[in-house]
Amino acid sequence: MCNMPRVAAPAVRTALVEAAAEMLAGRVAVTARSLADRAGTSTTAVYTHFGGMPGLWRAVRQEGFTRLAGRLAEVPRTDDAVHDLAALGAAYVAAAHASPFLYRAMFDAAADLEDPAAADASFSRLVEAAERARQAGRFSADADPAAVATRFWAAGHGLTMLVLTDVLPPEASLSHGPELAVAVCVAAGDDLARCRESVLRGWAPTLPGGPIGPPAQG
Repeated sequence: MCNMPRVAAPAVRTALVEAAAEMLAGRVAVTARSLADRAGTSTTAVYTHFGGMPGLWRAVRQEGFTRLAGRLAEVPRTDDAVHDLAALGAAYVAAAHASPFLYRAMFDAAADLEDPAAADASFSRLVEAAERARQAGRFSADADPAAVATRFWAAGHGLTMLVLTDVLPPEASLSHGPELAVAVCVAAGDDLARCRESVLRGWAPTLPGGPIGPPAQG
C-alpha cells in the first residue's frame, strides 16, 4: 500500500529524492520497493531516473547541495564583506530548515556526489567573502580566508545539526547563530562592535519575524 497519492510524472524524480532523504533521516530501511511506495510511484521509476539505488543516493546528496547553492545565490554582494559572510551563514541555516532531511543527507559521504564542483562552489562563496574582509582591513592581514570560512561553516553546521536532530530547539538557530558568526569574525581580527553591527544586519531577514521557524518536513 502506498503512503502517498500517485505522483505526476514531472515530479517523480523530486518525490523519490525527498522520500529517500526522509527515510534515511528516520532510519527506515530503504529499498526500491519501499521507496516507490513512499513516493507514490513504481520501482521502475527508481531505475528510470537514477539507474538504481547507488545513483539515487548520489542524487539525494547532490539535490541538497543544489538547493543550498540556489539559496546562497540569492544573497547579494555588498560593500561590507563581514555583512555578506553573515548573510551567507543565515541563508545556509534557512536552507537547512527548509529541507532538513536533504540537508542531513548531504553530508553522508557513503555516496559520491554527481557534481562535486557544484558543492565546492557554496564553500567558495564563504572563502571569497572572508578574503574581501581581509582585503578591506576587517580581518587581520595574516588571517587565512579558507581557514576562517572553515571555522565559520563548522560552527554554523554544528549548530544547525543540533537543531535538526532536536537536541536544541528551533529558536537556537536565531539566538546562537549570529553570536557564533561574531565570534569567528572577531577571532579573525574584526572589531567587536563593528562586527556585531555587520553580522546583525546580515542576519536581519532571518531574525524573529523572519523566515526561519521549525524545520520543514522535507
